[in-house]
Amino acid sequence: MTTVSIPAGWPATEEQARAVQDELRGRVVLDEPGPPPGTGYVTGVDVAYDDERDLVAAAAVVLDAASLGVVAETTAVGRISFPYVPGLLAFREIPTVLAALDALPCPPGLVVCDGYGLAHPRRFGLASHLGVLTGLPTIGVAKNPFTFTHGELAAPRGSVAPLLADEEEVGRALRTRDGVKPVYVSVGHRAQLDTACAHVLTLTPSYRLPETTRHADALCRQALREATAN
Repeated sequence: MTTVSIPAGWPATEEQARAVQDELRGRVVLDEPGPPPGTGYVTGVDVAYDDERDLVAAAAVVLDAASLGVVAETTAVGRISFPYVPGLLAFREIPTVLAALDALPCPPGLVVCDGYGLAHPRRFGLASHLGVLTGLPTIGVAKNPFTFTHGELAAPRGSVAPLLADEEEVGRALRTRDGVKPVYVSVGHRAQLDTACAHVLTLTPSYRLPETTRHADALCRQALREATAN
């Protein structure tokens, strides 16, 4: 487990954080398809908080994209680096997530975030932010549509509906299990939406959420329990 300090110069106010978003958003790459689904490595990242102790734990879990077997896993724990502000959650998570990724013994390949990329009010969620800072291909897979809407979604697995901000498609609602609530997929960086949805279907052979998210969620919760045990 890596212990993380809040970086020097890290934004401390909403105004400063939004200025960073505005600066980095222009660096998002949207004209690359991303790695082919089912090949190479794919890495899930997730975080867990203990607000009373001012702690956040991050996990990065690398899976073999073909077998979905775990290849490597790392964790990092640090102080919460920003107050809770909707739309600025990446600033609470990025330092520990970066530390967990940096500690991996192998290249992470595609990174799957439990959150948003372009499907964000400022079009720069955690997946986009992380992708720009690392240069890695990233996608966001969220449990709810945030502030966006979509039309009717057919019941079978693989059904999709555009996730819309007015007329703009910022992501897709994707059914990963027959008749089960969809997940919400958006591009982060160096990936395209069709490829992102194909990845998510490859990563969901048995459950609604991707195996990347399931492994990273369990691991970051375990790391937080261990960090607060004493």
